[in-house]
Amino acid sequence: MSSKAVVTPLLIAVNVLFYVVTAAQAGDPMNNQDSALLEVGSLWPFAIHVHGEWLRLGVSGFLHYGLLHLAMNMLALWILGKDLELLLGRVRFLALYLVSLLGGSTAVFLLDDVDTGTAGASGAVYGLMGALLVAVLRLKLNPGGAIGIIAINLVLTVTIPGISLLGHLGGLLAGALVMVAMLFAPKKDRGAYQATMVALLVVACVGLIIYRDLTIASDICRAYQGLCAGTAV
Repeated sequence: MSSKAVVTPLLIAVNVLFYVVTAAQAGDPMNNQDSALLEVGSLWPFAIHVHGEWLRLGVSGFLHYGLLHLAMNMLALWILGKDLELLLGRVRFLALYLVSLLGGSTAVFLLDDVDTGTAGASGAVYGLMGALLVAVLRLKLNPGGAIGIIAINLVLTVTIPGISLLGHLGGLLAGALVMVAMLFAPKKDRGAYQATMVALLVVACVGLIIYRDLTIASDICRAYQGLCAGTAV
């Protein structure tokens, strides 16, 4: 185990750096929505399919709409991340975070509207929540606090307009599955087992992304009818 959280503050620093760039581009630290980086980095399924902008699936997880959005996610990342990093170690924690981010992006690309752009670290943060719940259950601690945190955040997700429920749920599921692989691995060849299970989760997400890319054309035609005029879908 690590004795000091290092990855968590680095992740926070990267998110803050991305926000500073968007705020500078927009010329307003309180309203960064019109920045060029958000325009090219938000998770927009149309652009991913039509223009092949696959980096949006990852970059969007480090972008935020407004200072409050950033502050809420970074506070949650610090509270959840530092303890999980100490429990798992730096490499395993980073894997947990990134796979959770990918899980959230996969859910949005797979099921969300093709003409809606989303951004934020919430998918990764919800992955940490799912991981925390698994850890509490595995260590036979009182799960009330972890369940309460998840429940409150899910209620906020549903009740506050403009928040991506799909991204949160995708991250939550991915994070929980990663933590199951981490904490329920057999003692023999534990590292190899954990790496294999995490790799399989990544492959599953990539498979779903490819499937969606192959089947998304009809949804794009319905959303942007002018693009498919005269084309049967």
